[in-house]
Amino acid sequence: MPNSVTRPDWDIFCKVIDNFGDVGVCWRLARQLTSDWQLHVRLWVDDMETFRALLPEADPVLSIQELHGVEVRRWEAPFVAWPPAAVVLETFACRIPDAFIAAMAQQSPRPVWINLDYLSAEAWVAGCHALPSPHPRLPLKKFFFFPGFTRDTGGLLREHDLLARRQQFAASPDQHTAFWRQAGGGPPPAGSLLVSLFAYENPAIGELLRLWQDAQTPVCCLAPLSRPLKAIESYAGHPLRAGDVVRRGVLELRLLPFLEQSAYDHLLWLCDVNFVRGEDSFVRAQWAARSMVWHIYPQHESAHLAKLDAFLDLYCTDLPAVSATAVREFWQAWNVGHVDGAHWQNFALCLPTLREHARRWQKALAREDDLSTRLLRFARSRL
Repeated sequence: MPNSVTRPDWDIFCKVIDNFGDVGVCWRLARQLTSDWQLHVRLWVDDMETFRALLPEADPVLSIQELHGVEVRRWEAPFVAWPPAAVVLETFACRIPDAFIAAMAQQSPRPVWINLDYLSAEAWVAGCHALPSPHPRLPLKKFFFFPGFTRDTGGLLREHDLLARRQQFAASPDQHTAFWRQAGGGPPPAGSLLVSLFAYENPAIGELLRLWQDAQTPVCCLAPLSRPLKAIESYAGHPLRAGDVVRRGVLELRLLPFLEQSAYDHLLWLCDVNFVRGEDSFVRAQWAARSMVWHIYPQHESAHLAKLDAFLDLYCTDLPAVSATAVREFWQAWNVGHVDGAHWQNFALCLPTLREHARRWQKALAREDDLSTRLLRFARSRL
């Protein structure tokens, strides 16, 4: 049981919105600060049932528990204001409790207060990264910290041993066998294009599955389920659950159980093409160094499409014109909910080029400091 008296090094506050991305990012960061940097981290989560989907050993009933060295606390109301940590991380504009903010103002020295924002490749991010915002009444400043893809932003989440673990997995048939056993099926048929499909609700899913069933190359599609997707069930013609398999034409569609984080990494490392969504799986797909397709979180009045294009501008810079066009057109079609045969055919024809590009992209990202390194450097400069 964690020592409730000891003041931690970091407090991380996480409010679960409607998917797993927020808590997924917070949990990865809390574990990395603990394991890579040997810090005492206290993670506050307001929805422990959702958290348990990522970490089955989490007990949603307990108010305090220690998981993988992280002190995990249920964020409850009314909130009891424990002494704040030296660094307080407010994630994705969640509003931390007023009682906790008041306790921060009473500390000497006062904690470094950081708001970890959403990932974006937009040009304005670098200019806003690390800017302070004074509290209107209390002697506190909150700093805005933006993850990003360039040196003048906050970087990307990456455990120090992640790339070594990926290489070890790639060279280990035993680990591959263990993954397929855990996923509830054997390896895909020889010669299949292996695809992972993790997406928000999207009518283009059914269109793509029908294209795959009539493709020239067999496709094995692995869809980990956080919840049933209507488009997949509409394609199948009946309700589906984890473990089900749908076979039509040359398509084999496997419904996987929702995978905890390390198993999901293994899925990404195995597949030829990874369809990902939101932020957490999007970043993990880039570290997988495989071809990918991003379903960005939809926003009001299609504001998300500008963020999609900003990333495409970066990602496609070094691609040949034909491949860059294929990526742009397929990703944009996927995100507006309609793909046709030409979109997929053009993208598929470029896969050899895109595989090599994904490897180069990952190596370039890995030359930069990761998110935790930049967060720690920033916090220490203000302690």
